[in-house]
Formats: sequence, structure tokens, C-alpha cells
Amino acid sequence: MVRVTTNEMREKFLAFFRSKGHTIIPSASLIPENDPTVLFTTAGMHPLVPYLLGETHPGGKRLADVQKCIRTGDIDEVGDATHLTFFEMLGNWSLGDYFKKEAIEWSYEFLTSPEWLNLDKNRLAVSVFAGDSDAPFDDEAFAIWRRLGIPEPRIAKLPKKNNWWGPAGETGPCGPDTEIFYWTGDPNQVPTGFNDDHPLWVEIWNNVFMQYFKDKEGKFTPLKQKNVDTGMGLERVTAILNNTEVYSIDVFQPIIALIEKLSGKKYGESDEVTRAMRIIADHIRAATFIIGDPRGIVPSNVGQGYVLRRLIRRAVRYGKQLGIADYFAARVAEQVVAQFKTAYPELVANQGKITSELANEEKKFSVALEKGLREFSKLKQIDGKVAFDLYQSYGFPIELTVELAREHGFSVDMKMFEEEFKKHQELSRTASAGTFKGGLADNSEVVVKYHTATHLLHEALREVLGTHVEQKGSNITAERMRFDFSHPAKLTSDEVKRVEEKVNEVIKRDLPAHFEMLTVEEAKARGAIGLFEDKYAKLGNKVKVYFIGDYSKEICGGPHVGHTGAIGTFKIQKEEAVSAGVRRIRAVIS
Repeated sequence: MVRVTTNEMREKFLAFFRSKGHTIIPSASLIPENDPTVLFTTAGMHPLVPYLLGETHPGGKRLADVQKCIRTGDIDEVGDATHLTFFEMLGNWSLGDYFKKEAIEWSYEFLTSPEWLNLDKNRLAVSVFAGDSDAPFDDEAFAIWRRLGIPEPRIAKLPKKNNWWGPAGETGPCGPDTEIFYWTGDPNQVPTGFNDDHPLWVEIWNNVFMQYFKDKEGKFTPLKQKNVDTGMGLERVTAILNNTEVYSIDVFQPIIALIEKLSGKKYGESDEVTRAMRIIADHIRAATFIIGDPRGIVPSNVGQGYVLRRLIRRAVRYGKQLGIADYFAARVAEQVVAQFKTAYPELVANQGKITSELANEEKKFSVALEKGLREFSKLKQIDGKVAFDLYQSYGFPIELTVELAREHGFSVDMKMFEEEFKKHQELSRTASAGTFKGGLADNSEVVVKYHTATHLLHEALREVLGTHVEQKGSNITAERMRFDFSHPAKLTSDEVKRVEEKVNEVIKRDLPAHFEMLTVEEAKARGAIGLFEDKYAKLGNKVKVYFIGDYSKEICGGPHVGHTGAIGTFKIQKEEAVSAGVRRIRAVIS
């Protein structure tokens, strides 16, 4: 019997923080904007990077949300009772407003108050930062927990590897955190002390206190704006409230039931069947959200598209292992959409695209899979050349080959595979390795210049090609910019030249850039463009609109240069296709 549904949990969390003066903001896209450190949004902080660094947020200084996230760094662990690729992260934020006292007290209140989750106080334990040569012991967090009644033996003092967040890159905001754990074993046998490695102590909430900045020399200095960034996994806490595992909560039950029907097998009948069903449910759910995202990705051999392809093909492989003879991915996706249609209506709007892309990818891979597995069964060892041939000829992601090899008791020569691959084509190193590390986007001077240049490029494309042009994504590093936009045809050399000239003309005019806080209606009336008007409208607050002279008006969180003359010379290096109806420009400034 389901005691608490995920929908109820979402609403409880948001209602609690609304009562504490927080503005409820909607989930941002799964595809990060202007953050080259990650392929997907892996935490709630990604969309809030400019505001954590001091920009003014339209919703104010207190925010709460439920953020869609994708993490594939431990994809091989998916199939156990806890790991998920796609998940929803409940979070509350203080942008230079409240700090440790309120964050910890509210966490405790929400978890234990009879009005809210009513968890057993005796089954809670916490950890705090122990301190080191960079930063002192977090005695403030420790004292707050003691005052709330957590016994000292259940407050673990742990080092940086356990209780410190960031910076994910070389530099950036960082600070200690305090993690909250819940005893999932027999309530009558709760240990007196606390060991965070014990499997029955499950982390349910993390409060991060961004109070330092780490510079390139490794020095930690206090931040002027101290922030609170918290995260609690929706699926995990719902499972705890229902005294079950995540794949048995309400959103997974109908998906698992459909897989049972398709396969003729029962969840739980064996470890092998259970693992396969979990992988299919998880991977198709993740793929559905990736394709159905407002910045939706389609399967490909690079970047996010490669990760998506890997998820779909891994699910298909386990479907065959369960004995599912017919194509099934699109049917499972339809069930996913049905489960999330209220919380994420964009899935309904994009359902046709979701099922079409999944069906095409499954058909393409199913034929190759059968042939590839026959070839695989003949092998006694796999060198890099064979692994590459399985990839090139049969579409086996290298991770699938490694997984199959491990199941058959041998390994893959990865060094040789990489050498073979480099000869053929360049594959996103991050995607192929499956490592996705979160982090604050680079906020350096050159990145700010590139970011401002994207606004000029967007407007120049609309002038040259037409007002149908809309930004579909961007990726900025300190070396270059990438800008994706809607357009049905390849740009001619003359069009590329005209776009480049228009951008440089605006740069030479040295136009001033400034922002104004406007309602969405006011922004539209002023002629501003913006990709996420619906998202901002839900805030019920004003949005930040950047004006670059009389040339560009766009809804954006920033940051930007003060004058276009600071950007430098803009040069388009390449124009290419990304997917049907979407083009990409790669450019540099000097």
C-alpha cells in the first residue's frame, strides 16, 4: 500500500518552503546552458549559477524547486535498489539571506514535524565538516544539531571527502556541508552511534553552506555573499516514507508492471530479472525526459546524444535478455509520460517525438544487436580493434562491450580501443568515459565576453535569416563558443559572412549593456526575446532583461560585459547541422 506518493511529496516540500517565504521556481532544462563542465543538469545549482555568484534572481533571495537531474557517472550501478540515472532533486536556496541556523532548523522541522513528514527523530543522524588546514571545524552546524536534540554520538565529524562541496572546477565557491541520514533498519535496533558507511543509514538530505572561494593558488577566502544550497532526492525520501525501495514507489509501479506484461516475467522472481527490469525502467524513463526536454536531445554519437543512445541501447539489450520479442521502448515511454504528465506537461507536448525517436533507435539497434551478439559469442578475448569493430559495425557502445566482456569473464584493451577510435572520429571524451562531474560554470572575463556575444549572434541570425530563428542551446568555454539555433537549411557562405559582419559592426559601435527587471508582459512589450517565458511567468515575479544598446533585448540571467567594445573581434569558424531543423555555429573572439 502506497502511503505517500511522489506528487504528494513534491507538494509538501514546496508548501513547507513557501510558508518560509520562498519563491517556488520551476525545474530548468536537463540540458545546461553555458556550462561546459557537464553534459546534463546534475544538481539544482546548475541553473542558479549566476545568482549564486551575485546576480539578482527574479524570485528574490529565497527560492525552492524540484529540479530534473541526470547523472550517469555510476550508470553501471543502476539495477540495484537505490541508483537512478534520472531523478528529481528537492532543493531550497538562500542567496545571501539566511544561513546555517535557519537551513538546519527548517530541515529538521520538515523531516520530523507531525504537520509535515513526521519521521522518527530517534532514527536520524548527521555529519558535519571536521575541519582541516584550509577551513576550521564547523562548530556552528555541530552546535545547532546538538541544540535540536541529535545525540553527540550520532553527529559524525568527517573530512572534506565526506562533508565539503566544491569547487567542482579549479576555482569557485565552496564550503562545508551537513548531511542528514535516516536509519532504514529495524526501528527498535537503531545504533547508539553513527557510521555513514553502514548500508542501513541512508543519506536523505544535504545542506551545503557556500562560504568560501577557492582561487587558482588553492587559497580559501570568505565569500561576501554566503549561500545555502540544499538537495533531497524525491524518489529516495518517498521510498523511505513508504518503507520500500525506489523501484517500488508509485511512479515506478506501473512502469515495472508493463515490463512484466511485456516479458511474461515477475519482478522479484530472480536477481537477474529484477536487475533487468530496473535497468529498463530507469533508462527508458531517463531517455523519455532527455528527448522530451524543451531543449530535447536525439540519439547521436557525440555528447549528450551519445549518452542518450547508450541508455536506450542498454535498455534494449536487457529487454532482449528478459525475452521481450517485440519492440517495447516506445510503449514503456508512453507509460512514463502518463506517470509524469501533470508534473511535467512538456512530456505530453513532445510525446510524438519521444516515441518516434525511441522506436527508430530500438529498431536500428535490435538488428545490429542480434548480429553483434552472434559475433561476440565466438570471441575468447577482446582487443581494442575488436571492440572498435563491434562499435563501428554493430553500434555497440564501448561500455556495453565492456559490460558483456565482464559477464563472460574477460576484459577489453581500452588503450587500443581509444587509439582505433581516434583514427576514425573524435568522440566526446566525457560521454565515452561516462564521467559527469557537476560544477559552477566558468565566470571568467573571457567567458562573459563570449556570453554577451551569443546575444549579438542570436539577433544577427534573426536579421539575416528571419525571426523564426530561436536559440536551441549554447556551450561556452574560455576558448570558443557554440550556438545552436532553429533553421531548416544550411547557411550559404554569404549568409555566414553577413551574420559575422553584423556582430562585428555592433561590437565596433561599443554599445552599452544593462539590465532591467520587468514582468514578462513588460519584456514582450519592449520587444525582448526569450526562450523560457513560460518558466519565468510561473515565478509571478519580474525577470531580468538585458539590453545591448538599441540592438538586442533578451531575457537572461547574465553576466555580460558593460560595453560591446570589450568583446573583441568575432569570427565564425564553422556552421553545421545538429539535427533536423537545428543548426550550429562555432565561433571565437580575439
